Amino acid sequence: MAARPGAASLLSAAERGRTGGRSRGGGSGETKPAGRRLRGRCGAVPGLWGKMKRRTEPEFGSPQKKQKKVEDLGSTLSSTSDDEAQLSNHTTQESSSSSSGSESESDEKRLVFNNEFKQDSLVEGTSSRYSMYNSVSQKLMAKMGFREGEGLGKYGQGRKDIVEASNQKGRRGFGLTLKGFDGELNIDWQDEPEPSAYEEVDWCLECTTEIPDAQELKEWMTVGKRKMVIEDETEFCNEELLHNVLRCKSVFDELDGEEMRRARTRSNPYEMIRGVFFLNRAAMKMANMDHVFDYMFTNPKDFQGRPLIKERDAELLYFADVCAGPGGFSEYVLWRKKWHAKGFGMTLKGPNDFKLEDFYSASSELFEPYYGEGGIDGDGDITRPENITAFRNFVLDNTDHKGVHFLMADGGFSVEGQENLQEILSKQLMLCQFLMALSIVRTGGHFVCKTFDLFTPFSVGLVYLLYCCFERVCIFKPVTSRPANSERYVVCKGLKLGIDDVREYLFMVNIRLNQLRNSDVDVNLVVPLNVIKDDQDFCDYIVQSNENHCKIQIKALAKIRAFVQDTTLIEPRQAEIRKECLQLWGIPDQARVAPSSSDPKSKFFELIQGTDIDAFSYKPTPLNSSTLEKIRQVFDYRCMVSGSEQKFLLGLGKSQIYTWDGRQSDRWTKLDLKTELPRDTLLSVEIVHELKGEGKAQRKISAIHILDVLVLNGNDVRKQHFNQRIQLAEKFVKAVSKPSRPDMNPIRVKEVYRLEEMEKIFVRLEMKVIKGSGGMPRLSYTGRDDRHFVPTGLYIVRTVNEPWTMAYSKNFKRKFFFNKMTNESTFDLPFESIAPFHVCYYGRLFWEWGDGVKVHDSQKRVLGRG
Repeated sequence: MAARPGAASLLSAAERGRTGGRSRGGGSGETKPAGRRLRGRCGAVPGLWGKMKRRTEPEFGSPQKKQKKVEDLGSTLSSTSDDEAQLSNHTTQESSSSSSGSESESDEKRLVFNNEFKQDSLVEGTSSRYSMYNSVSQKLMAKMGFREGEGLGKYGQGRKDIVEASNQKGRRGFGLTLKGFDGELNIDWQDEPEPSAYEEVDWCLECTTEIPDAQELKEWMTVGKRKMVIEDETEFCNEELLHNVLRCKSVFDELDGEEMRRARTRSNPYEMIRGVFFLNRAAMKMANMDHVFDYMFTNPKDFQGRPLIKERDAELLYFADVCAGPGGFSEYVLWRKKWHAKGFGMTLKGPNDFKLEDFYSASSELFEPYYGEGGIDGDGDITRPENITAFRNFVLDNTDHKGVHFLMADGGFSVEGQENLQEILSKQLMLCQFLMALSIVRTGGHFVCKTFDLFTPFSVGLVYLLYCCFERVCIFKPVTSRPANSERYVVCKGLKLGIDDVREYLFMVNIRLNQLRNSDVDVNLVVPLNVIKDDQDFCDYIVQSNENHCKIQIKALAKIRAFVQDTTLIEPRQAEIRKECLQLWGIPDQARVAPSSSDPKSKFFELIQGTDIDAFSYKPTPLNSSTLEKIRQVFDYRCMVSGSEQKFLLGLGKSQIYTWDGRQSDRWTKLDLKTELPRDTLLSVEIVHELKGEGKAQRKISAIHILDVLVLNGNDVRKQHFNQRIQLAEKFVKAVSKPSRPDMNPIRVKEVYRLEEMEKIFVRLEMKVIKGSGGMPRLSYTGRDDRHFVPTGLYIVRTVNEPWTMAYSKNFKRKFFFNKMTNESTFDLPFESIAPFHVCYYGRLFWEWGDGVKVHDSQKRVLGRG
């Protein structure tokens, strides 16, 4: 610090030497260097400037030169507040030194400028035009002779104004100004609530009016002039809010799409959630809503809060997904429920079809697309009445005529250039999705459907009909739905009885919409406005929902606009919010990776988890007079009719299916059948040639008959009771069956009989003419589906583990379990009595129906003829 005054005196003397030449004005040798010095700072050759400097500056000794260089460097590099104070002292001392020398006009101007610059910029701060620049920049400009209001150069010929920062945005043409981005929106987006993973649900009050009947409904539909404006739809929204939303949307009409997307990505605090390991973002929207609504979709409950579907039960969770390609909603549900769910889907054929091959996190084999009329060959257009009817019939036929537990609908299409009219353009699509819900959802089931703006009486009327037909209705926008768009979801809980008239009414309205499609008239109302207005609770709910959504959307649009204008703005909590949401919703934070392929042998060892491989080579014990004595208690056994040799079948996903006969010397071989199984599935099966019909019209097809199950889609069930395993096998087959694909080989579960009821088997045996058998009738067994096959024998399986057995109590007239070692008896199933897979497999008996064995009366007559 003590060195500063000395440095200031030296610099002041040097300054007087330079300016003094100019004040004398003539042709002395010191005039030119002073002028060249300004040009040198503006780009003169450094070497030349060095020579001139040595001519004008006073001579210093070596120590003085070093000291001066150090102090000049320190003065130039200094930018702290302390150094700025030193600079003020420096300037004061320089002025004082100068006053003792020549008092030329030029010297006065330079000193006055320096003082003025420093005082304005460093003392007054914001009062100067240049206060936004740091002290280093100001010092450099001062040394180059900068005067406020004048340009640099000998004659002040440089530009006087600061070079403006570029306003060029993205890939726009130079000079292009976007309308809407010049003025101010006068919307404060910075007071938005703090982002949070927790959301609240606002249900509409329960509808207390009766469901309208056919007589009332037929008077409701109103047809009038087609309306293609939204600005005057103020029945269910404040006019100012509506116009503000439309104005904010219009701001982005001419903005480059990529520029808009980048700003939207940076401005949305929930943007980083994305799709995680699912197919797309839609899957995470469903995960979001499923959690917020207490998993009422993937774990529906009854009115007492008890789960309707249990994994150990025989019933599947049935769901449908319409207008939902590529299938993100379904992928989430199947990931959550595994093979305990079965999905049906209909969407438009084409580029937006279901992408089942991209279901990396779930088994797409559990999902069956059906495209309406024509089945798998249909077009999937939900606005066609014949497609709605065909899909409804298909779903009911495959859900025991009950319908699905819930329906998801996510329909939408591009409205580029007409964003403000999205609600009007999507009216028929929304109606058809609502109609599908009333067509295939079972009583008590649920419905979730994407909607857009709900300003028009037509849209509100459709929601009103749902309000009448379901126990509760909610309009909800999840945090995974971007806040700046019009997207929201109508969530309906508990379908009521007696909604058939409403369904028929909407079906009729859809037909009318198709008839008027290319005309100037349209269906403008499905519910009279006065009917909606008379229900004050519903009307208030819609208005409040619309206005709350408008306020959020306006702020979000204004925020994106600000982020477009300032590309340095970011949302700092995106990563944190993502982590919170995934944790709350129970979604692992994992990357999306395609399932790895593995060879069947390695996968088999992975699934059996260290079990001795020799156990799989056991063959059944032939039933004869000596082995018959093993059957002490018939209640311990179950039996199944055999049609071929037993094999193990391993599913690695899709058609990657392999078989193995259990011998270590043999390899897994690719199954030459057209069928699909979820990955990580291991079964004990037979490949049976089934027959249908007789004579020349007889058709043969190879089918997979399941004898027992070991692993189902990664779920090891070997330790469960044989009866439970068979029940799970039945459930599994329902989930993977494809009734719409007659070209695929079927999968069935063997019919299991109690040994004490063996006579039921013989009722199913009859003599039939088999094609290729020379016209001779052969013994055939007919299954539940009216297909028959040639039986080869009977499997007899012990399902009770030693030392337990089952007996019958004459007093209580029911079966009970008895322990032969401890003499313990109980009516409840003891865990120790459950025979796991390896016990059942090892202890099998096989009654072969070969030559000489007569199990049907007609066999004697046929053999006698021979």
